[in-house]
Amino acid sequence: MSQHDIKVSKKQIANAILMPEIIKMINEGHTITLPLRGYSMRPFLEDGRDKVLLTAVNSIKKGDAVLAEVSEGHYVLHRIIAINGDNITLRGDGNIANEHCKRDDIKAFAAGFYRKGRATADSTSGRKWRIYSYIWTKLYPIRRYLLFIYRHLFV
Repeated sequence: MSQHDIKVSKKQIANAILMPEIIKMINEGHTITLPLRGYSMRPFLEDGRDKVLLTAVNSIKKGDAVLAEVSEGHYVLHRIIAINGDNITLRGDGNIANEHCKRDDIKAFAAGFYRKGRATADSTSGRKWRIYSYIWTKLYPIRRYLLFIYRHLFV
């Protein structure tokens, strides 16, 4: 290897260590872009392929995609499906089961997603995301079958 060759490697850091630092930066006013890990937001967001644009939480509403700490050191990026006072119910788009947290456990808001290697993010306040969200959440009663088909035909 010459002095001009650079070897780049990826290093994975446990979420329990990385996420508190990310949240601290968001709380300081920074916007953070992170690669997605996991399959809970399939079929539209893929592990290792897509990225999320995280910002500070101003307010939350049903349908928002948020970063939440659902148990100590365990963070998820899921959609809010219900708000009952301080109690929040979340579900990943690729999941059947719900998860629960408190309002204070919502750590960041997903302002957008970089999908399929694109250089510009799809905004979660944009028409495309809102239409997708509306349709996909209405399909919840048959989601189990749609995800089965997706996993067996496309993955």
